[in-house]
Amino acid sequence: MDELTELQLEELRDDLHLLLGKLKQQLQESLDLTQPVDLDQQAVGRVSRVDAIQQQEMAKASRQQDRQQLARVQLAMKALEQGEFGYCENCGESIGFARLKVRPDTPLCISCQTASE
Repeated sequence: MDELTELQLEELRDDLHLLLGKLKQQLQESLDLTQPVDLDQQAVGRVSRVDAIQQQEMAKASRQQDRQQLARVQLAMKALEQGEFGYCENCGESIGFARLKVRPDTPLCISCQTASE
């Protein structure tokens, strides 16, 4: 696999910054959705409460995924600063630009990702 060019690295740096901002915004916006559900039966019917609790659990799961991706983005940005970005953390080979363009926070090349699944 070819090494990334400076232009490609700059483009991926911009992508990582955009993704970082998007994730931070999503985490902030989803904060209210994960608050405890009011169980006042007079205010909300039984089915509505169950639905609200399910939505709360889905929001919690989504926040957890966003936090994990945020951590991956931050690691990728650190690797970029240290000149270690774009290499598979498993085999050490270069990760293709096309793959990084789709998922700039990915730590694995296609071969290692496929093998881990």
